[in-house]
Amino acid sequence: KLKILDRQKDKEEYIKTIKKNAEEIRENVLQYLMVRRTRGNIAKYYGKDLDKQGLKFPEVVDPKPMAYYFDKEIDEIFNKTLELVIKKFRYARYTPLLYLKEEISKTIETPQKNMGKFMKILLLKRLESSFFAFKQSIDRFIYSYKRFIEEYRKGSVYISRKHANKIFDFLENDDESAVQKLIEQDKAEKFKSKDFRPDLIKDLEEDLKLLKEVKKLWQNIDRDPKLEQFVKILSEDKILKKNKLIVFTESKETAEYLESKLNPKFKNEVLAFSSKASGAVRGEIIDNFDPAIKNKKDNIRILISTDILSEGVNLNRSNVVINYDIPWNPIKMMQRVGRINRVSKNPPFDKIHTYNFFPAGQINEKISLQEAAEAKIQAFIEMLGNDAKLLTDEDIKSHDYLFKRLNSKKTITGEDDEDDPELKYLTFLRDIRDNDKKLFEKIKRLPKKSRTAKKHSKSYDSVMTFFRKGKLRKIFITKGNSVEEVDFKEASEILESEKNTKRERLDSKFYNYLEKNKQEFDNVFAKESDEIKSSRGASNENKLIKFIKAIYKSPEFTDEDEDYLREVLILLKEGGIDKSTIKRTLKSIQKETNPLKILAKIKSGLPQELFYGTFVSGADISGPREVILSEYLIKK
Repeated sequence: KLKILDRQKDKEEYIKTIKKNAEEIRENVLQYLMVRRTRGNIAKYYGKDLDKQGLKFPEVVDPKPMAYYFDKEIDEIFNKTLELVIKKFRYARYTPLLYLKEEISKTIETPQKNMGKFMKILLLKRLESSFFAFKQSIDRFIYSYKRFIEEYRKGSVYISRKHANKIFDFLENDDESAVQKLIEQDKAEKFKSKDFRPDLIKDLEEDLKLLKEVKKLWQNIDRDPKLEQFVKILSEDKILKKNKLIVFTESKETAEYLESKLNPKFKNEVLAFSSKASGAVRGEIIDNFDPAIKNKKDNIRILISTDILSEGVNLNRSNVVINYDIPWNPIKMMQRVGRINRVSKNPPFDKIHTYNFFPAGQINEKISLQEAAEAKIQAFIEMLGNDAKLLTDEDIKSHDYLFKRLNSKKTITGEDDEDDPELKYLTFLRDIRDNDKKLFEKIKRLPKKSRTAKKHSKSYDSVMTFFRKGKLRKIFITKGNSVEEVDFKEASEILESEKNTKRERLDSKFYNYLEKNKQEFDNVFAKESDEIKSSRGASNENKLIKFIKAIYKSPEFTDEDEDYLREVLILLKEGGIDKSTIKRTLKSIQKETNPLKILAKIKSGLPQELFYGTFVSGADISGPREVILSEYLIKK
């Protein structure tokens, strides 16, 4: 579908097709392979289970925006710098192929233009992150430009065209030094200076002049109003004074700078972590912030990290995340807070707090903090124009929208208001299983080929049939001449009825539609799988088989439970479970009388890997086709 579209000429249709493809993949593939559960739905449908196990989600408090203000001099320098690096700077050093005399293809032009945009965004982010990180970046840019110009004067231009994708990865992971190294490495492609138009050297020299101008603007600025405000808040805010804190920044240089400045003020309990940190430093963080560690340490109270630590680590001995830079990308915010937003037994905190830092220009008593911060964001967005979308994974609709989005509880939890209908029905059925055993047994023992009819407002003039063949289950619905497969959610919505719903009569249409459903189900199979060959096992195997057969038809078991036990019996008969595992499992269940506990111990005793060969083999679809139930839907 995408191949027939041009990404640029058919942009609107291209985006529309991507979304439609994603929807089809989600509905036809992912829903059968993946389970998605939001915290909100877990709390709603599994609240009793959470209480029973002593598990709890902490409450996520609305993020708190924090502003830092500039004096008149710094504000003017800041704004002047923005104008220079966004509006005036050409980034010629990073886009030299655009200056080639020969015509270049789109495959070369687009990455080159993107490189310039990425370097522009990098400088903007460094400026907002910390003056220290920005000055370091400007020094690197100047050094890189000087070397490039020197080589150009000697008659050569080196360009690392083939490493463009790597460069973007480095930029995304805040590894600017690796970018410079890759761009300048000797492996780069060599061109002659005369291959380029004269405006390349002109733009290079103009850029270098501008970089030196920017450096001069900042050379006498040794004040840091952002750091000053940060120290003030850390010292005065009741929550920040007493708890362990996690501070996130996109710049490792900012992280190291903050560590050096904060340690003398906060009892040397500050630690910075970035891609350069050793395994020992990571271990120190886990000892101080992971509640699952036995020998906990408390020598680190403030952890400063880049996003490299925002995945795969539990840090929930802290309940505070501080975004020191503007967290442009909402997904990153969610990942950061996710390090401390964990379900656990007796969590040490009831609430999770997030603080977001924003520049707000000069102090102005006439406007609010939000208005001041929005004004700065608006300046960034307006200056960047179309390039502003590179800051975040979504379109920036407006500066006030972005500010509200970044300071929304919904953003950092990743929760939406959408209910989970599948979970609603599963919970409903489980409630029957646990609290109305008589009804559950009656449902489970319904005769095969059960059928009924009712009036329906949407899916009328159709028959829906639920089939089973071995482990495989499928539901089909006939609508006129077409037959479609439906999922559990859709089938449940159609089947759901009030207690007083009248049963309608079946007519000849029902049988015609049923035959179509049967034919569609039969078409799924090319051929029946071979019958499973069983063999007699050793004495312990026979004991375990007898044990399982004795509990197999327990009324507490669901169809899924029975299927699982049937697979275990097949494995035992095939000799697919080693003797030591059988012996250990037998020992664990010998004194048990509760079927559910026996089942649980069998499940915990048998590695899941044992079943891979069975579940994907012919045993999965062995046995006859079974029509479980059908419903005829008639127009209301």
